[in-house]
Amino acid sequence: MRRSRVITGLAAGVAATVATGAVLLTYSGGTASSAQPRPPETAAVTKGRLDSQITDDGTLGYRKRPDGSPYSAVNQASGIYTRLPQEGDQVGCGETFYRVDDQPVLLLCGDTPAYRDLSAGAKGKDVRQLNQNLKVSGDRFTAKTARALRKLQKQRGMPVTGELPLGDAVFMPVSIRVIGVAGRLGTRARVGAEVVQASLAERQVGVDLNAAQQSLVEVGDRVQITLPDNTTTPGEVIWVGAVARRGEGAGAGTTETTIPVLVDLDRPQDVRKLDNAPVRVEITVGGVKDALIVPVTSVIGRAAGGFAVERVRADGRREIVPVELGLFDNVTGRVQVTGALAAGDRVVVPSI
Repeated sequence: MRRSRVITGLAAGVAATVATGAVLLTYSGGTASSAQPRPPETAAVTKGRLDSQITDDGTLGYRKRPDGSPYSAVNQASGIYTRLPQEGDQVGCGETFYRVDDQPVLLLCGDTPAYRDLSAGAKGKDVRQLNQNLKVSGDRFTAKTARALRKLQKQRGMPVTGELPLGDAVFMPVSIRVIGVAGRLGTRARVGAEVVQASLAERQVGVDLNAAQQSLVEVGDRVQITLPDNTTTPGEVIWVGAVARRGEGAGAGTTETTIPVLVDLDRPQDVRKLDNAPVRVEITVGGVKDALIVPVTSVIGRAAGGFAVERVRADGRREIVPVELGLFDNVTGRVQVTGALAAGDRVVVPSI
């Protein structure tokens, strides 16, 4: 299913390239004259693996929500803010996030927000994620949970109770990087109010993909990211948006409809502290083994419709060979073709 979408979509892209390019030639069929003032420029038909990539601009930063909005830390403690993080601070899971009435409020990792007191006998997803922070298995608050929690409370200078009252911790998916502080030192910490806006400490690349290419990109597609210093680092598509959005296009008064795509980095250490940095991404959206491959510039349009290449025979004569287009690699400018060709044949390419 995926392969047919890729080939159809990219063949359409080649059609557009050929139809609008400066090298478009049309033929009605038959064999071209062999009389040539000089031998034409040719390229060999090759056979092998062809990968297809989509290239686009992206922005390297820290992970936010898929729609680009920041994560929000909601306070559940009552009292006065006596210590708050600063913009740019990174806070790890299990560390002190901020203080209310000079008592630590912890940052713990988990997708479920804190919504109740946790103590012996409690069970649920929120208990499971507390246990994961404490390196205890299961979704029940057990004696092991209480022992591990007392140890953490002692390390952080909290009352050592072996229980976790609502307000003693904020749960976020992973460690965070503070990008905004809504709370103010010396003011009352309101229950249910946002205290910090944050991105996750993990790195990601955001891409505004042309909406017409949405069906070609899937979660798990491999990506090569070119950084501002021209070094490259690998990644993987982790999210493809479903809702198109309209932004300013390149031309005056024009707009382009795009789909947001998020890319995870295999080696985040390669990007160091770069933030909001422009990058170039190449998303591999398909591959074919044992494909017949020609330069896209060798493809010509036929007057009767469809496409062809001009093959140069061993005796120097030239003939038109109809072909169907398959996968297109717009990085190397090559395209998969099927037709009466063989590896080693020579096809005409425009002179430069």
